[in-house]
Amino acid sequence: MGSYADEDVLLPNSVLGKAQLLLAAFESGADRLRLSELSRRSGVPKASAYRLAQELVQWGLLDRHGETYELGIRLFHLGQRVPASSVLRAVARPLMADLFTRTRTAVHLAVLDGTHVLFLEKIAGEANVLTHSYVGGRLPASCTATGQMLLALAPDGAERLAALTDQGLPALTARSVTDPRVLAQRLSRAAQQGYALEVEGVRAGYASLAVPVRLPGAEYAALSVTAPVAQVSPDRCLAALRATAEGIERGVTQKTEQRESRATVRTLRAPKASGVRPARAAG
Repeated sequence: MGSYADEDVLLPNSVLGKAQLLLAAFESGADRLRLSELSRRSGVPKASAYRLAQELVQWGLLDRHGETYELGIRLFHLGQRVPASSVLRAVARPLMADLFTRTRTAVHLAVLDGTHVLFLEKIAGEANVLTHSYVGGRLPASCTATGQMLLALAPDGAERLAALTDQGLPALTARSVTDPRVLAQRLSRAAQQGYALEVEGVRAGYASLAVPVRLPGAEYAALSVTAPVAQVSPDRCLAALRATAEGIERGVTQKTEQRESRATVRTLRAPKASGVRPARAAG
């Protein structure tokens, strides 16, 4: 899987754009990169990559360990403060933990990120931790149940599907969908059924079942369970999965309304700027 930098957007040829390319180089799943790898994955010349990497280290956005670089802890702290993500994760995590307790499956919460899915949260036990997925990680949308569910509901799903087709559908396993016509059929079925089932498309021997989570503003996230194939089916998991998704929807709506209400109160209570009285003419 390539980096975000060479998939979905063309960034400006500026210092800020190049810095973003360096950070995006880690989205392929690497934890640590040497300078030469950082340059190659980002497309930034080695000399420029070195200078920018040193600045990013000073800002806490990268950490350096000998000859390698990794993402800095400040990025994590900043990410936790993104309003939409923080509300969704705060609401979803305890409900996902309950779902894990009931199903003993790995539970994922994801959103679309270009032609990939981005995992916002994951609950898994030691016996079913999947190395393919982690919080902040990305996987091709066409291979995953969450991705297929989100593509099926996206207003620009046709454009995203075209972008996937132009790039060539990736294959993580021998059973990953690589035929655009088959993928289109699966997306249509997912939209009609309200769930997506993926079998061994990401990891041999494992299956995932995903349902949508409607968010304010007509946006969607997707909630999924993942386990060995014999443990995942609509009959076994769909009811609990949908109940959890509905709980997340209600919680996010309530939290969003509360935040908006508090913001309105603060605005109303804010002191008005006092005008300056014109000086009285001397007479």
